[in-house]
Amino acid sequence: MWTWFGLAVLALIGELVTGTFYLLLIAVGLAAGGAAAWFAGSAEWQLAVFGVVALAGLVVLRKTGVLKKREIDAQRNADVNLDIGQQVEVTAWKADGTAQVMYRGAAWQTDLAQGETPQPGIYVIAAVRGNRLVLARKRD
Repeated sequence: MWTWFGLAVLALIGELVTGTFYLLLIAVGLAAGGAAAWFAGSAEWQLAVFGVVALAGLVVLRKTGVLKKREIDAQRNADVNLDIGQQVEVTAWKADGTAQVMYRGAAWQTDLAQGETPQPGIYVIAAVRGNRLVLARKRD
């Protein structure tokens, strides 16, 4: 019985170090196995309780989306790229929907965001693709 609880504590310590939910599920399953041992369950029942509880926790966390991998689109995320949302002035657009603007003391090649019309004026940086800025019209 104490072996189950000792392993559960080790799994919790591992969870705190790694920050994943998987070791937390293992720890809960191990604690459930320890509870089965407390109630004098056989070794087979203890293992079965451990497996069922750990797998049930995995299913619940998958269904709720807690374990879903969150993709970050760095090209468009202002938390990742501080250029997103900054303003630039476009004096003229080329026929192919590109322009050259001065930003942070350098000349940048820009693309027009999809659905935008090429007109001179103030634009905001909507995305950064490689070394090109993608601009969208500034909305007031």
